[in-house]
Amino acid sequence: MADALATDWGLIPGNNKEIALVRERCRRLVRKRATMAAGFSAIPVPGLDVVSDLSLFTRLVDEVNEQFGLTQEQVDRLQPKFRLMAYEAAVSVGGMLVGRLVTRQLLLKVFRMVGVRIASKTAAKLVPIAGSLVSAAIGFAMFKKLGYQHVEACARVADQLQVARPA
Repeated sequence: MADALATDWGLIPGNNKEIALVRERCRRLVRKRATMAAGFSAIPVPGLDVVSDLSLFTRLVDEVNEQFGLTQEQVDRLQPKFRLMAYEAAVSVGGMLVGRLVTRQLLLKVFRMVGVRIASKTAAKLVPIAGSLVSAAIGFAMFKKLGYQHVEACARVADQLQVARPA
C-alpha cells in the first residue's frame, strides 16, 4: 500500500521547480492548441469552430490534468483524506475542470461563461475575409485565456498538495 501511495504522489509535481516546469510545458500546449482553434475559427463554416473548440479543449484539459497528476483516475488513487484535499483545493482555486471527468456538458458550461465572445466570433464570420480573421483572433484569445486559467488552477492545486505530501 505504501508503494502504491508513493507512486500516486509521484504523479503530482512535488516542489515549486517541478510545478513551474509542468506549468510552462502546459502553457506551450495551450498556445499550440489555441493556434489550432484559431485555424478552425478562420474557416467560414458556421458551427465548425464550436465543435472543434470543444474537441480541442477537452483533450487539452485531459492532458493538462494528466501532466499535473490531477486526472480523475489519478486523484481517485490517493488516500481518501488527500483526495478530499485535492478536490477542496480545486474548488478553492475555481478549477472546476481539475480532477474531473470532462464531459461535453461541463465544457459547454465553461464556454457559456464566455458566450459573448463565441457570439462575436460566429457573427464575425458573416463578413468575408476580414470576418474570418477577426473570428480566428477571438477564437485564439478565448481558447488561450481558458487554457491558461486551467493550467493556473492545476498549478495552484499541485502547490497546495505539495504542502500535505507525505515525506
